[in-house]
Amino acid sequence: MRNTAAAESGSAMAAGLTAPSSPIAADASAAATAAPHPRCANCGAAITDNYCGACGQRHVHALHSIGHFLRESAEDLTHADSRLWRTIVPLLIRPGFLTREFLAGRRVRYLPPVRLYLVLSVLFFLIAAIVPQRPGAPQGLVTRNGSQIVLTPLGAKGVGAPVSEARARAICGRFTTTESWAAGLRGRFEAACVKLVMDNGHAFRESFLHNLGRAMFVLLPLLALVMLALYRKPPRYYVEHLLFFVHNHAFLFLVLALYAPLAALTPAPVRATLRAGLSIYIPVYFYVSMRRVYEQGRLLTGAKLVTLGGAYLVLGTLTIAAASLYSLLTL
Repeated sequence: MRNTAAAESGSAMAAGLTAPSSPIAADASAAATAAPHPRCANCGAAITDNYCGACGQRHVHALHSIGHFLRESAEDLTHADSRLWRTIVPLLIRPGFLTREFLAGRRVRYLPPVRLYLVLSVLFFLIAAIVPQRPGAPQGLVTRNGSQIVLTPLGAKGVGAPVSEARARAICGRFTTTESWAAGLRGRFEAACVKLVMDNGHAFRESFLHNLGRAMFVLLPLLALVMLALYRKPPRYYVEHLLFFVHNHAFLFLVLALYAPLAALTPAPVRATLRAGLSIYIPVYFYVSMRRVYEQGRLLTGAKLVTLGGAYLVLGTLTIAAASLYSLLTL
């Protein structure tokens, strides 16, 4: 009898050892058998929130409809924490603010400078390409007759009319040059001239706008060299001047992208008012930006702005001329 009771007691004790000792142990056991965390599609790390802790990509389901895609895009553009709006607004109305923020190390809340520049430059040139020319814009061949400048219609029926290939060749055959450097390019110039005349310059305009964007990107480091010479004391890194122009040229592209459709769609008095406002706001914007970023006196900053304006005139003219020549030769 004692052996039987001891055996039963031992069995009860063994059963007690194998049972869960507490609710915590039960929760841990359930968690061990739960489904694993989803993996980031970009880097493969485990995701415990809406964003991946390793690469920062948002955890979203695959896009299966146009509506889902549009909702995702609208949320990215209009979300209160979107870096787009926190960058565009100060870029437009707070000169030098983004440059100072970047130099101070406060960068993650704003769009990266080069990305901002590229996005706004593409936006501007896209708008410039699709905005129609104003009615009545002259289209013809500008020639000199003594002291007079004459606009000769390219088409036989007036300015802007279609031009036949024979007439285009007749017009382009009038141009001769005695420059030795241009003699080897005469054939290419004549072929480009024929294409230019036949479509009233439409193909050249598209090519020029396409190449001007690249040329403007090349202009930035040249202007940064000018600023490096202007601001030698206290010494600054070349990259700081380059950053200054990346932000300020992004501002120019943004302003001109807003102005271009308004100039094409509004009457002449409104257009003249907008143009006058821009001619004042842009220099003031650059002046205030230089004051805030470089922190020098009013008169000294004004003198350096005038010098910078001269550099803009020379380098900008050369840039536009180079883009025009390249666009003409590659028609």
